[in-house]
Amino acid sequence: MLPVASAVRAPRSRALQRSLRSALAAAALATSLAVAGVPAPAFAKGPESLADLADQVTDAVVNISASTTVDARPNTRSGPQLPQGTPFEDLFEEFFNKRGQRGGGDRSEADRPKPQQRKSNSLGSGFIIDASGIVVTNNHVIGDANDIQVILHNGTKLKAEIIGKDAKIDLAVLRVKPEAGKPLKAVPFGDSEKMRPGDWVIAIGNPFGLGGSVSAGIVSARGRNIESGPYDNYIQTDAAINKGNSGGPLFNMNGEVIGINTAILSPTGGSVGIGFAVPSNNASQVIDQLREFGEVRRGWLGVRIQNVDETTAEALDMKDGVKGALVAGVDEKGPAKAAGLEIGDVIVKFNGTAVKSSSDLPRIVASTPVGKTVDVLVIRKGAETTKSVTLGRLEDTDKPTLASVKQPEPESAVRQVLGLNLSGITDEARKRYSLKDGLKGVLVTRVDPNSTAADKQIKPGEVIVEVGQEAVNAPADVSKRIDQLKKDGRKSVLLLVAGASGDVRFVALGID
Repeated sequence: MLPVASAVRAPRSRALQRSLRSALAAAALATSLAVAGVPAPAFAKGPESLADLADQVTDAVVNISASTTVDARPNTRSGPQLPQGTPFEDLFEEFFNKRGQRGGGDRSEADRPKPQQRKSNSLGSGFIIDASGIVVTNNHVIGDANDIQVILHNGTKLKAEIIGKDAKIDLAVLRVKPEAGKPLKAVPFGDSEKMRPGDWVIAIGNPFGLGGSVSAGIVSARGRNIESGPYDNYIQTDAAINKGNSGGPLFNMNGEVIGINTAILSPTGGSVGIGFAVPSNNASQVIDQLREFGEVRRGWLGVRIQNVDETTAEALDMKDGVKGALVAGVDEKGPAKAAGLEIGDVIVKFNGTAVKSSSDLPRIVASTPVGKTVDVLVIRKGAETTKSVTLGRLEDTDKPTLASVKQPEPESAVRQVLGLNLSGITDEARKRYSLKDGLKGVLVTRVDPNSTAADKQIKPGEVIVEVGQEAVNAPADVSKRIDQLKKDGRKSVLLLVAGASGDVRFVALGID
């Protein structure tokens, strides 16, 4: 490296001269703006140091070591493995079974070798939320482990017991017993709803088993759905998150936990700047229930839903555009049925919270207390109406029974509509397509492969139950209903289509 004085006198390259001219021009512009009273443009700048923040919270972050011991599959045959049909196979089988693994003839139960055991280990992260010894981590970090160790920042190892865990949101709550005279450091939850894309965050965890590591970044996005579960609502961050960071905290600049690091998007297995954390507002509700009940008690509405796209919104005469969750099925014994919700309703607000898309509704309902009575705002045939629903409790084994539509026997005819060949449901057709008993409507017998119906995955053997939210019983009803919609100036039609088993979905098709 040249001395400073020499560097100043060194000949300047053309590139350097251009760079200096640009810098001087920028300085002159800033000076002119300042003189004119116009503020200079702002430039992004991160915090000067995160060391104080890291010191403040590091002692509350722990490493998790989870071991699972299982019996290895026993070797039931110690002799050579002979091909089937080998001469004297029976004699070899008897000889080696009697010898056992080490010879010596028949053995008593006590003398027989014990099954070998295999141990698998996993490493992850966690954090202490209560100084009495309450630790939070991911469910997938502990899995079915029968030996869990919580390792503090100072290296102390504490045996942990499971208070409760929830696979759907991937959280687990553990309890450890602090050593006498050595109180634990706990960190509080912050409000994840206040975080905005661009806010600074730090992640602390145990990447690749290296121990407490600090990484920094920003909130890249909120409300991410990565299709890992029914309640996806992740915070996305570019703070480095790697294998072993799972279960660790994502802090805001106040030292509050606003997320629990859970997943990464990576083609290599290492951080590429796309990590996901469960928001603290979602997690804290689950954690509170796990601490109180040892399980999660989620609200249950009793509907099956699907997305609303532009074509569907137009077909439903939704003047405010695409939003909400379209009810495609109603459980006969569920709260929604008792409250008067119907197939074809679009739920746009639940308990005062807007439902922007169908993925919002399960999360909102699940986080609502069981037994609570709430208002549900729906759009029904273009008009808003409010229903009062008292929530039940969601059970993992619940399988909703879809609402049936009472219809008279259809006429037997074939008509081509919207690229579909339709007919009534005869006994022969019911047997041919294995249609569920009691399923009524208009049978699809052929689909034009070049039609929009084919693009929307309508298939022969499916049944059209409703057209434009009116029941149809014969192909003529379908044609009549579509003609009426055209006269009303509608550009699309909403079909309620049932599969052979009776499961239904909505399909919107253009009728221009």
